[in-house]
Amino acid sequence: MPRTRTVILGAAGRDFHNFNVLFRNDRRTEVVAFTATQIPNIDGRKYPRALAGPLYPKGIPIVPESDLESLIRDQGVTEVVFSYSDVSNQHVMSRAAVVNACGAHFRLLGAGPTMIPSKKPIVSVCAVRTGSGKSQTTRKVAGMLREAGKKVAVVRHPMPYGDLAKQKVQRFKTVEDFAKHHCTIEEMEEYEPHVVAGTTVFAGVDYEAILRKAESEADVVLWDGGNNDMPFYKPDLHIVVADPLRVGNERTYYPAEANLRLAHVVIINKIDSASPAAVDELRDSVRAVNPHAVIIDAASPITVDHPERLTGKRALVVEDGPTLTHGEMKFGAGTVAARKWGATEIVDPRPHVVRSIARTFETYPNIGVLLPAMGYGPEQIKDLETTINKVPCDVVVIGTPIDLTRLIKIKKPTVRVRYDLQELGRPDLHDVLGRMLA
Repeated sequence: MPRTRTVILGAAGRDFHNFNVLFRNDRRTEVVAFTATQIPNIDGRKYPRALAGPLYPKGIPIVPESDLESLIRDQGVTEVVFSYSDVSNQHVMSRAAVVNACGAHFRLLGAGPTMIPSKKPIVSVCAVRTGSGKSQTTRKVAGMLREAGKKVAVVRHPMPYGDLAKQKVQRFKTVEDFAKHHCTIEEMEEYEPHVVAGTTVFAGVDYEAILRKAESEADVVLWDGGNNDMPFYKPDLHIVVADPLRVGNERTYYPAEANLRLAHVVIINKIDSASPAAVDELRDSVRAVNPHAVIIDAASPITVDHPERLTGKRALVVEDGPTLTHGEMKFGAGTVAARKWGATEIVDPRPHVVRSIARTFETYPNIGVLLPAMGYGPEQIKDLETTINKVPCDVVVIGTPIDLTRLIKIKKPTVRVRYDLQELGRPDLHDVLGRMLA
C-alpha cells in the first residue's frame, strides 16, 4: 500500500513535535516537506536524519510556506497537516482552501494524541494569544512550587532556530549556558528569568527525550507554553491566561478556543489596564466555552529602575518582538511605563530601521511607533542595535523580559521595565496548586 504523501505546515516548533510523536515511525505516511512561516531564516534547512529517524535517511526539507501550491502539485501531496499557532481562524481556513483547491486533504491534529504523558506531575501554563502574560504566570507558579519544597524543571515550548540535531535536548542551569547553546534574544527572554531565579530550564526539538531528562531531575515538570499553543505534555493542571485587551481573540484565533476548552484554570490578566466592561465580556466568553474552569483575576503591575529618566523625555520604546508581530498587540509594558512616568513623546523608529528590522515592519505593517526586539540571530541582533542607536530620542525604554544592554550597546540612557503577576482576590493560584499537590 503506498504511503500517504504529506506536508506539515509549521514554524519550527509544533510542526516538529507533531512529526516526532505521530509520523516519525509511521510507515503509512511519508512527510515530503515541512513549510516555514512567522520566523525569519528557518526555511532552506533540513530536518536532519538524526531527528527524522530511519525512514528518512536524507532528512526532510524545510521550505517557505509560499511554495505550498507548487509543492502539492509537484510532489503528489495528498495530505497537508496544519501545525503552528497564534493565527486567526480565518487564516487557518484560508490555508485549508488553498490545500483543498489543489486537491489535497487538510488536517488538524487532536490535542490528546500529541500530548506525551509523564511519570511526574505536569503543570502547564498556556494562553489564548501571545503577550497575554504567560511568562509572569509561569514565573509565579515556579516560585510557588519551589516554596512548597518541590524541585521544579521548566520545559519551554520549542524555539529551535539553530542546529537542530545539536538542539535535540537542551538544558539551561546558568546564564553561561545561553552562549553555549547560541541562544537568540527570543530564547533568552524566556529562559533567563527562570534560570536567574534558580530553576533549570529544558528545551529543544525532541520533547519526549526532553521530558525524560526533566523527569530525572524534578518533582514537578512545569510546561511553559508558546504563542497560544496547546501543551505538548498531558497536564495534571492546565492553566490558560486570557487577555481582556483583546476580547474575542480567545474564540477566533487558532488554537485558542481549544486551549481554553482544555483549561482547568483560566487567569484573566491585565485587569489593572483593561476596562471593567472588557473584563466582564471576557469572563462571560470564558464561562460560555468552559463553565467548569476556575477563573482567577490578576494584574501585571510594572516597575522601572530609573523613572526619573522618563519624565519630560522623548522615549524610544522597545517591546517584546513576537507580542508586537504575530501577537498583534499595539502596546506593551514599555509603553505603559513611558506614559505612566511622564514621557512627552514615544518616538517613531520607522524612519530609522535598517535591513532585517525594516523587513519586519514590511511583514507586520501595523506595529506602529514601537520597536520590536527582534533577535533571531547575530545579524538581526546587530540590526536591532544599529536601529536603536539611529533613533533620535532621549531615553530607550526596554520593555523586554531580559536586559538588552547585556547583548547590545545602547548609546542613550535606558530604563528597564519589569512586570510580575499579581492575583486579585480568591480563588488564587495557592488554592489550585494546593489541591494538586495535596
